Amino acid sequence: MRAAVMEAVRQPLVVRDMPDPETPPNGVRLRVEANGICRTDWHLWTGDWTWVGVALPTPHVLGHEFCGVVEEVGPEVTRWKKGDRVLVPFSAGEGTCEWCRTGHHNVCDSFLTPGVVYWGGYGRYVGVPYADVNLVELPESIGFVDAASMGCRFMTSFHAIVDQAKVMPGEWVAVHGCGGVGLSAVQIATAIGANVIAVDVTDEKLAFAKELGAVATVNASKDEPAGAIASITSGGAHVSVDALGVAATCRNSIMSLRKRGRHLQIGLTSAAEKGEIAVPIDLMVLKELSFIASMGMQAPRFGHMLRMVEQGKLAPGKLVHRRIALEEVSGVLETMDRYATVGVTVIDRY
Repeated sequence: MRAAVMEAVRQPLVVRDMPDPETPPNGVRLRVEANGICRTDWHLWTGDWTWVGVALPTPHVLGHEFCGVVEEVGPEVTRWKKGDRVLVPFSAGEGTCEWCRTGHHNVCDSFLTPGVVYWGGYGRYVGVPYADVNLVELPESIGFVDAASMGCRFMTSFHAIVDQAKVMPGEWVAVHGCGGVGLSAVQIATAIGANVIAVDVTDEKLAFAKELGAVATVNASKDEPAGAIASITSGGAHVSVDALGVAATCRNSIMSLRKRGRHLQIGLTSAAEKGEIAVPIDLMVLKELSFIASMGMQAPRFGHMLRMVEQGKLAPGKLVHRRIALEEVSGVLETMDRYATVGVTVIDRY
């Protein structure tokens, strides 16, 4: 198969032929039709998560935001057949641990992220294990490019906004960081009736957030976010989201809340924070703030999100700004050093 291959940390990916993956006995071999390029890929490509023990062996094929068509099924698979159109959630489970048995596959005791544990969607084919537990049927009415981010950024924001923070119609929601996760959160919170304020340091991204439904924007490089949001909302947001995972966005999110507000942490930290961010704990106590975290989304929960897409209430395809070939992947990863990508970039030519 053709694949964009990571041969060393921070070195340009090399597009070349690689062996086709084997079909796991409990899994499928999937022909990838589209794959989103996610900031998680940048963390892995730059070696940014070696501090937490994530160092990829090379050569390696990245990519965890993919969808496609089942080419072959293993002998233990009962739910899928050749030709099925499917999504692959990055937060997969093996199906038997305490968390999977209670419907929380996204926090499974086993670490099964595609593009990390096994080769991912920067190649034409992927061998996906535990297919009966994890694959999600992709309706015919949803195109592959539109679905490319739904196995990671879009579904992550859906679970966070709807299930974890339980955002309600009419609430004020501030979204700090307008990358793929943040822009997804803007669209999803808007779709369920919230009033969304987008916060970023780039005017281009803030303009895009308004296109996706934000009723107001704050440029954090020009205005102090907490004060601006307090003014817009007459007291602060009901829910504030850190969609990036750096110290500034986490603190700004917490400071943006009104009394009894909910801070929603989606973004993971980088080597600069090493998993630790100082928070204004006394203020959180005095204002009775809640700190809520969210990780991916379990496969059984996808039906609700996909129905909203089919009904036109959600449109993940609107987040796609670029469609590229494998040869262009390295350039996209390099621009992520400067947070220069806007919206979602999707590989759709293999």
